[in-house]
Amino acid sequence: MNFLPQNEHPIDRLVRLVLGAALVSLVFVGPRTPWGWLGLVPLLTGLVGSCPLYALLGLRTCPLAGKAS
Repeated sequence: MNFLPQNEHPIDRLVRLVLGAALVSLVFVGPRTPWGWLGLVPLLTGLVGSCPLYALLGLRTCPLAGKAS
């Protein structure tokens, strides 16, 4: 069992990276709200490719590795 199994589809990762970066940018531009730091969660899970909540719930959007027949 891996510590951080990859369980995110590449499109899921891209969405998380974009959303996370947009939220973190709210800390520096726009309304300058500290709530933007919540964007670190999707940003980090997108970078790592593993979502702890997915692992806890037994979900995965990542396609399974092809098995040789």
